Amino acid sequence: MTNDDSSLTDEMVSSIEGSRRPRRLPPLSSLRAFEAAAAHQSFQRAARELSVTPTAISHQVRGLEDSLGQPLFRRLTRQLALTPAGERLFSAVREGLDVMEAGVRVVRARSARETVTLTTHAAFAARWVLPRMASFRAACPGVELRLHASDAVVDLTGDEADLAIRSGTGQWAGLSTEPLIAERYAPVCSPLLGLRRVRDLAKHPLIHFDWQPSANAPASWARWFDEAGIASPARRGKGSEGKDLSFSDESHAMLAALAGHGIALLSLTLAADELSSGALLQPFGPSLSTGGYFLAAAKGREREPAIQAVWRWAAAEASR
Repeated sequence: MTNDDSSLTDEMVSSIEGSRRPRRLPPLSSLRAFEAAAAHQSFQRAARELSVTPTAISHQVRGLEDSLGQPLFRRLTRQLALTPAGERLFSAVREGLDVMEAGVRVVRARSARETVTLTTHAAFAARWVLPRMASFRAACPGVELRLHASDAVVDLTGDEADLAIRSGTGQWAGLSTEPLIAERYAPVCSPLLGLRRVRDLAKHPLIHFDWQPSANAPASWARWFDEAGIASPARRGKGSEGKDLSFSDESHAMLAALAGHGIALLSLTLAADELSSGALLQPFGPSLSTGGYFLAAAKGREREPAIQAVWRWAAAEASR
């Protein structure tokens, strides 16, 4: 910056400063004490409201009267009465404090809305949401995202969550929804198994995981064999060495498949990175439709700015 630029900036600052008249107001604490005392017509009740002593209220009001050069109260035996000057000041101070309180309330409410709680099931949170957090921070710098990972369905009309990514049909009473991802499941395994043909399934353990009772169309191995039009090979049970494996969580089933412990029916969405890198492969079909993932929020809440920002971010990520 040149000296001329610096001088110009100084002149601009001086002009701005010169255009603002300093406010000549008594301390806010004395105005609050006066307003409370005038409203209650009692120093004692005003003290209880402001969590101070009656003596402190009396001192604040006396100091305000001294600064104004006139009395604001007539001190009666058991109560206070406003003087004409006190009545005028009480009306103005009450109105001013009401405006200030309303402004603070708006700011606090807006701040609270800037935190959005997104609920989704644990596997989707780990495999889809968390890897995209850098993208989220870039797209929504003013929003703090709280991730609620749970396989239980959360009531979005309460306070537990603001927004959900759910799997199913998207038909949920009281919620606004938008399709996010069409979901399909298919046999997936490590290339170490050398699996190429359906008949080779009988040589390897099948990996199962538990679906929630509310699932719309679970992708079970029994369903897969039925839709493939082939007989299910004779199995030797689950849970011991050389037998089928079963897990409570889809992420654990994926880890078992990555380690070469068998073939799993996995979400092609959640396994997308491993399929792209070659760490996992889909040797054959068919793939099973389980409905899809949907964005969901209580009706009307999807229009709140912070929730809308997260909604748009998720939709943009899914469209890629």
